[in-house]
Amino acid sequence: MTETIRIIGIDPGLRRTGWGVIETLGNSLRFVASGTVMSDGDLDLASRLCQLHDGLAEVVHSYQPQEAAVEQTFVNKDAVATLKLGQARGVVMLVPARAGLRVSEYAPNAVKKAVIGVGHGDKKQIHMMLKILMPKATFVGNDAADALAIAICHAHNRGGERLRKMLASA
Repeated sequence: MTETIRIIGIDPGLRRTGWGVIETLGNSLRFVASGTVMSDGDLDLASRLCQLHDGLAEVVHSYQPQEAAVEQTFVNKDAVATLKLGQARGVVMLVPARAGLRVSEYAPNAVKKAVIGVGHGDKKQIHMMLKILMPKATFVGNDAADALAIAICHAHNRGGERLRKMLASA
C-alpha cells in the first residue's frame, strides 16, 4: 500500500533560505506551501543564523514534513561568502535533523535534471516546469521555487536512495 509522504525542500542561503513543502503519493505530486526565511543583514552573523534557525523551525513545526532535502552548496570565488553559506547550510540541515527527519542532499544539476530534464537550465525553465508539475503551486521568488524543485528532486529519487542504503547495510 502506498502512503502519502510530505517532503520539505530547502534552498540554503544566509540572506534568504527558500523552503517548499510538497506531498507525494506514488508518482503524483501535490503542492502544500512555500516561502522564504529571511535574516537581517544588519545583524551579526550569530544573530542571523538564529533567525534562520527559528524561522525554519517554525516552518517544520507548522507543516510537519516526514522527509527533508537540501541543495548542496557550490564553492564560489569568495572564501568568506562560501564560509558564511556553509554556516547557514549547517543550520538548515540541523533544523530538520533535530525534528527527527532524514535529510538528503542533492547537487544543483541533479535538481535541475529532475525538474526540467537537463542538468543546466535557467530559473524561468524551473518556474515553468513547477507550474506544469504542480499547477496549484505558488511561490514568490527564486528561493522558494528552488526549494520546491529540491523537494521534487527528492520525491523522484527517494525510493532509489532507500534501496541503495539498504543494499549498503546488507
